[in-house]
Amino acid sequence: MNPIAVIGLDGAAPALVFERWRHELPHLSALRQRSAWGELRSVHPPITVPAWAVCFSGRDAGELGLYGFRNRRAWDYGGYAFASSAQLPADMVWDTLAASGRKVILLGIPPSYPPRPVNGQLVSCFLTPSTARPYTWPPELRDEVEAAAGGYVLDVDGFRSEDKEALLERIREKTRKHFRVARHLLRTKPWDFFAMVEMGVDRIHHGFWRFVDPEHPEYHPGHPFEDRVLAYFRELDAELGELLSLIPAEATVLVLSDHGGRALHGCFCFNDWLIERGYLVLHERPRAAAPLTSSMIDWRRTRAWGEGGYYGRLFLNVRGREPEGVVAAGDVERLRADLAAEIAAIRGPDQRSLGCEALRPEEIYRATRGVPPDLMVYFGDLRWRAAGSVGHPRLHARDNDIGPDDANHDWDGMLLMREGSADLGGRRIAGARLIDMTRTILDRAGLAAADHLAGRVLASAPLQGAA
Repeated sequence: MNPIAVIGLDGAAPALVFERWRHELPHLSALRQRSAWGELRSVHPPITVPAWAVCFSGRDAGELGLYGFRNRRAWDYGGYAFASSAQLPADMVWDTLAASGRKVILLGIPPSYPPRPVNGQLVSCFLTPSTARPYTWPPELRDEVEAAAGGYVLDVDGFRSEDKEALLERIREKTRKHFRVARHLLRTKPWDFFAMVEMGVDRIHHGFWRFVDPEHPEYHPGHPFEDRVLAYFRELDAELGELLSLIPAEATVLVLSDHGGRALHGCFCFNDWLIERGYLVLHERPRAAAPLTSSMIDWRRTRAWGEGGYYGRLFLNVRGREPEGVVAAGDVERLRADLAAEIAAIRGPDQRSLGCEALRPEEIYRATRGVPPDLMVYFGDLRWRAAGSVGHPRLHARDNDIGPDDANHDWDGMLLMREGSADLGGRRIAGARLIDMTRTILDRAGLAAADHLAGRVLASAPLQGAA
């Protein structure tokens, strides 16, 4: 087979890459002129985890049991566990390729900690606790990675920070070191399939979106950081160009993002709302905002509680399922319907509809493994985060309850698909979805996808429109 390379730019927004800065990014623009390109629909929820796992497994988040970075461990009140590679199926796309003898290089694809054996090289993702832990396969690759990077960086530490100068430098350093390792691996290791995910784009969105988006409530035209963010994208484009120069001309190249970005207008205090409406009862309400813990909740009088984040997860306290459940199994559907209707009616601080939606996991997933929420709640179509903490003076908060954050995720990422040396003329591809990637990669590798996989094969033709 011809080689296949997948370059993931976590969170890269089509509005910036394809529109606003298209003439500022020469390598991405040149790639688009000979590729099929378009928006790439993300997943439920549109979050790094589970999005990349969906991308490379051909399964939806419910089938994977990954509903976010952290997931309930069991039907109890014992808390959450971070997503890990142990939750991935044994037939990820690189496993299927390896079964036919293909060599792989995998760099920073979430969730890939702890590192699992692969037919080639693996460097684990930003969920790795520290570079002091084993984070490569094979284990001895670690020293090589450290040397190539000049000290490897797993993620941008403290990206929710008001010290923007220092944050920008950490993002730039992360991106430079990551691409340095990628180039080293491409130059020195045999490969048929290469895939990497760069997190710097996502981090710069969360830290600096207010400086580039006129729709952000704190946007100030002409702020110096607007040019600094563009300068980062130019650096990223140059890194990408150098990486592409190492990929054979006959290779299939996919440059894509798992979700987009949009202005974060504020946080809706989800659990305080549930308290106000009598669904969640605390032993004592804190005098100031504080994280919600199990010990704070009077479970004998609580029917529902929420988990905050980019979206809200609502759980019911069901009799026979949770240890101190009070909601009868026969009342679950009625209660979910009532809550969904009340959530849809939530208003913003201007008393207009906030545009919230509550979805039943079993209606959007093919299966629901692990411990799914009873309702998945999107506040303001992702213009608002869900604050899981309690004790806020108002239901609508401008600031994120876990630190400064300018952006939420958006439903559409981006896709550029180069088919070897063929010139596709920069034509538009419509209807592409992240979950289509596994079948598309296997198709380009000349392998049949298993019947149980979701998605479809994306063809570079027929295409719609022009660049």
